[in-house]
Amino acid sequence: MSGPWGPVYGPVDLEVDAGGVTVLVCPAGSGRTALSLTLAGRMRPQEGKLTVFGRSKARGIFAIAALAGIEELDPVAASVTVGDLVTEKLRWDASWYRLIRRADEDDLRQVCGPVFGDLALPSLHEYVEELTELDGLLLRIALANTTRPPLLVVGDLEQVGSDQSRAVLLERLIELGRAQTVITATVNGVANRDVRAQIAVENVSRAELVASKRGSD
Repeated sequence: MSGPWGPVYGPVDLEVDAGGVTVLVCPAGSGRTALSLTLAGRMRPQEGKLTVFGRSKARGIFAIAALAGIEELDPVAASVTVGDLVTEKLRWDASWYRLIRRADEDDLRQVCGPVFGDLALPSLHEYVEELTELDGLLLRIALANTTRPPLLVVGDLEQVGSDQSRAVLLERLIELGRAQTVITATVNGVANRDVRAQIAVENVSRAELVASKRGSD
């Protein structure tokens, strides 16, 4: 894929098995973000071919994929409450003719429970700015994943700064990977043996793309 200022990523050649968690190991930046968006059907590759569960068109992939933890796509306003966000998501998912009341504790458990697991759920009255990095990202994943599509793409693990919290995040993704295919990314790789695969991805950083172009000239 290329943009107004030149190559964004590619060529990229990778195969992700269905089920479990696959970690893409590559530098952070616009190239990796664009690749994540492409895998989830939010962008079209300009060249080459992408197939996700038998679907090759972006619109078809979009319908079976959830995307979370991408600042350019799902930023959450700090001044809203958890209850506001859950209510908005329930209304978004509902048929147009249904009247959805404000979210209560049952709704919170329905939306956030599968992602948080045994972790304490945030309070409905808690403001997003008061959440920890881990809880904030888990909430974004929960809001994106309410329909439990076959594919879940989560932005880079480094959004959570603490090693301990990052390990907990990965454990929660592994649990989700029991029923979905989960793709995430990191710079340095992970040590968890329950991750299905780690794939080194080239040609997603500006430096790699510039070097590749020079080599081809």
